[in-house]
Amino acid sequence: MFIIAEVGQAHDGSLGMALSYIDTLAETGVDAVKFQVHIAEAESSEHETFRVKFSEQDKTRFDYWKRMEFSLDQWKLLKQRCDKKGVEFLASPFSNAAVDLLEIVGVKRYKIGSGEVNNFLLLQKIVKTGKPVIISSGMSSFEELDKTVEFLKERKVEFSILQCTTAYPTKPEDYGLNVIQQLRERYLVPVGYSDHSARTETSLAATALGAEILEFHVVFDRRNFGPDATSSLEINEIKKLVEAVKNIKTSLGHPVDKSDNSRFSDLKNIFEKSLAINKDLLTGHKLSFEDLEAKKPKGYGINALRFEEILGKELKKDMKQWEFLNEEDIL
Repeated sequence: MFIIAEVGQAHDGSLGMALSYIDTLAETGVDAVKFQVHIAEAESSEHETFRVKFSEQDKTRFDYWKRMEFSLDQWKLLKQRCDKKGVEFLASPFSNAAVDLLEIVGVKRYKIGSGEVNNFLLLQKIVKTGKPVIISSGMSSFEELDKTVEFLKERKVEFSILQCTTAYPTKPEDYGLNVIQQLRERYLVPVGYSDHSARTETSLAATALGAEILEFHVVFDRRNFGPDATSSLEINEIKKLVEAVKNIKTSLGHPVDKSDNSRFSDLKNIFEKSLAINKDLLTGHKLSFEDLEAKKPKGYGINALRFEEILGKELKKDMKQWEFLNEEDIL
């Protein structure tokens, strides 16, 4: 399991905040801390309308992207902090210029955001690096994904695909957990889940359904400012989630053979029960269902699963209430 904690824009343009996220997330057990590399001039324009009015601080989306930018030296510092803390530095580029920057900074692989899956210019730029890619499929139909997969396979790129719903936050009816298996069967590559639900059960369900990669947005507090804050998990939730995911993966890696219960022999003797008499009965009494009780432990009387065999049989002796019933007590 590869677990990605996405800081995204949660740092709000503050290098100190970005470093704090790395330090804190490294303690949760995630495998990678992911950022987004936005270079305003290369990526955006005055015509971009998405989430323009969410910020009183930024007049346009272009202004927001500009404020989110880090310098090359700052990106290097973030990468160095990830290395020091033992987590992979991962980033999503949103322009060819961003790929050039990340190649200087140094990355093992590239994460492709949902809006870039059909950006073959960007994909070709990444192909030239020779590095693996992880694709989020949020806004793509299977027909579109087929073309992207074909593009990557023709160029012999190692890739994986994440089910993702581009909705912030994502409602349960839109999780699309069923798509995880569909992606695996259709493309025969590692698959995973990129979550925007701000709920831990989504990633847990994805894990149980076979996701090999998990990605989720993170924030110190969902009341923080930022476009993804309400769609993110908080730090305390992430630590619990990582532990739970690892336990589920361990479970899935150790299938239980239900046909063999030999290891429960001692417990079965303790918890399973023997037949007993629930009232004083005299010699010659014909046993009925109403005369019987089942008491622990097993082995002190006739096994309770055999109760039908002794119905209607006569007692060979007087028996006291709560005595165990054995073969030698009946005709």
